[in-house]
Amino acid sequence: MFWFYSILFCLALNLKYLCIRFSCTRECESELSFLSFAKSLHKYSRTRDMKFDEVIGQEDVKDRLLQMVRNSKLPHAMLFCGPQGSGKMALALAFASYLLCKNRDDKDSCGKCNQCNMLAGWAHPDLHFSYPVIRPKGTSSAHQMTSDDFAHEWQKVLSEGPYFTLDRWLKEMKAENQQAQIGVGDSNDLIRKLSFKASQGYFKVCIIWLPERMNDECANKLLKLIEEPPQGTVFIMVCEEPEKLLETIKSRTQRIDIPPISRETIERELVERRGIDADAAKRISRAANGSWLNALEELDAGSEKRKFLDMFITLMRKAYSNDVKELKTWSETAYSYGREKQKRMLIYFMHLVRENFIYNFHEKELNYMTQEEEDFARKFAPFINEANVVEISRLMNLAIRDISQNANAKIVFFHLAVQMMIELRIKN
Repeated sequence: MFWFYSILFCLALNLKYLCIRFSCTRECESELSFLSFAKSLHKYSRTRDMKFDEVIGQEDVKDRLLQMVRNSKLPHAMLFCGPQGSGKMALALAFASYLLCKNRDDKDSCGKCNQCNMLAGWAHPDLHFSYPVIRPKGTSSAHQMTSDDFAHEWQKVLSEGPYFTLDRWLKEMKAENQQAQIGVGDSNDLIRKLSFKASQGYFKVCIIWLPERMNDECANKLLKLIEEPPQGTVFIMVCEEPEKLLETIKSRTQRIDIPPISRETIERELVERRGIDADAAKRISRAANGSWLNALEELDAGSEKRKFLDMFITLMRKAYSNDVKELKTWSETAYSYGREKQKRMLIYFMHLVRENFIYNFHEKELNYMTQEEEDFARKFAPFINEANVVEISRLMNLAIRDISQNANAKIVFFHLAVQMMIELRIKN
């Protein structure tokens, strides 16, 4: 009997040991899983929060925002409007950092307090984002898509810097030809999140990127939230097409127009931040047309704009030589682009048409071209003249309209190519 109880006792000890070991393993696995998740966020995090001194130019806008805080006249909803690359998102992030910073001074956030440390990875509990998203293939139709569904992708894009395009965001989401929008799931999510009291201070900041992409249901729900915002809530809407936003929402926000960045500022920043020589910086700043994004794109040898230039050159050369077979191939290549990219390419084509027409007047101060664009314009410009420039521009505008209305892009581009065969032979 003694041996029987001894064996039972030993088995019980072994079982307890195994249970403890299993429990520890599960806890360790859980901890490792959390650390792995934190590491993945850290991989995309910035080394510091966004400060006003990192924003390219826009000194007047910065002073206006700071003045609002100093005079205690901060509106609960602001609408930042301006062209792409002007720094709207950079200003929104810098202003959010300033409001949430614990030790801010009269000009900027401190960059050192606990709040700023959390903002370094854009993981502050009182900072909320809303942005257009897609519905991935296989997602249940019952699921209401929210910005949080793409939080990791958003974190990665922000980590690359505050100057980015919708196309960059669509590419990160692997959107292909899908249109991104802000749906009712986001407005419901914001209502829930903003109902809680601020956890770190007084302000809760909500940055809505491209609010013009809200669907009607979302916009109407957000309108009610803006009309009766929870205490300490500040909405910052970063908008590129304010004419598409509901009038009722616009009327309840304070609009702040962000102008294009001055040519002198872009030139100076290219020299100081990017180490570009003065002559190249001057040419790039002229061609950038007030956009820091355009300036950065000129530095990228494989940039989208250079591919568009190749497409423009191919179109014009093949059209002039009446090479219908190659024009068909060209239209198929253009068709392979997503709709947003197709529209951007046509807008760029219109820019080149304008620049080539102006080039004929031999007034350098009126031209805004890169070296590669000017090299092509030297021989091509005479083919864009008073007799055809208006019609070519009209045809490209028509193509943009048709693509926006989901017309068959292959037909649209081939029709444009055939029309170019006719227009380029019209002499002044």
